[in-house]
Amino acid sequence: MSAEANAPASPVAPLWGELRYSGELMRLLADRQLRSSSSRPDAQPVLLVPGFMAGDGSLALLRHWLRRRGHPVAMSGMRVNVDCAERSVGRLQKQLRAFAADSGRSVVLIGQSRGGALARALAVREPDRVAGLVMLGSPVQDPLAVSAPVLRTVRWMARLGDLGLPGVFSTSCRDGACCAAFREDMSAPLAPTMWAIAVHSRSDAIVDWRACLDPHAEAVEVDSSHCGMSVHPAVYRALVRMLDQSEELVWSR
Repeated sequence: MSAEANAPASPVAPLWGELRYSGELMRLLADRQLRSSSSRPDAQPVLLVPGFMAGDGSLALLRHWLRRRGHPVAMSGMRVNVDCAERSVGRLQKQLRAFAADSGRSVVLIGQSRGGALARALAVREPDRVAGLVMLGSPVQDPLAVSAPVLRTVRWMARLGDLGLPGVFSTSCRDGACCAAFREDMSAPLAPTMWAIAVHSRSDAIVDWRACLDPHAEAVEVDSSHCGMSVHPAVYRALVRMLDQSEELVWSR
């Protein structure tokens, strides 16, 4: 997510909708079918990328569930996802290449919010190393299609970057040369052999769901809070379908 001082906020659902997170988490923990997922010896390796202002810890439950299914899982190494998008993607490329080499297989990328946009750029740049792509509430069509409070946070973070704080994006990331390639990656087609899904929620109180509709990915709608997409049972069922079929497609090549 980049900053632009005068960009208007896109309409999103009421912010109180994000209070559903605890309920979504409890429903996931109570779901016996998802909780008892059996381990698969051929499970694809997965790289997880957290959302804006979040770190790897925000995806801890998803990581645990994937490992129970037998997936080798790598994390982004991010403590907080606020760096320049191009710098972030460059670091993730190195991680992806090393992870794919160690695994001996292509990797499924799962990113939440801004992390999904970074994962999409990876998928465009490294198609031979990416088996699938999952974007959870990721505004790839307009990174500033967010609620007013989030947009204020983006502007505040950009000012810190403008002042030279290391590891933080700046105002120039929105339209400047530093992230020009990244912006092109947001609309570039994905490899035809790559299964990509874009999860969105019309009741998302952080991101305008329309900005999450990637024309090159399968649209999956859930009734979820924005933050709760990483713990929502409907998202996990979509992941089961996508991951299992991706493994079959990869081994059949």
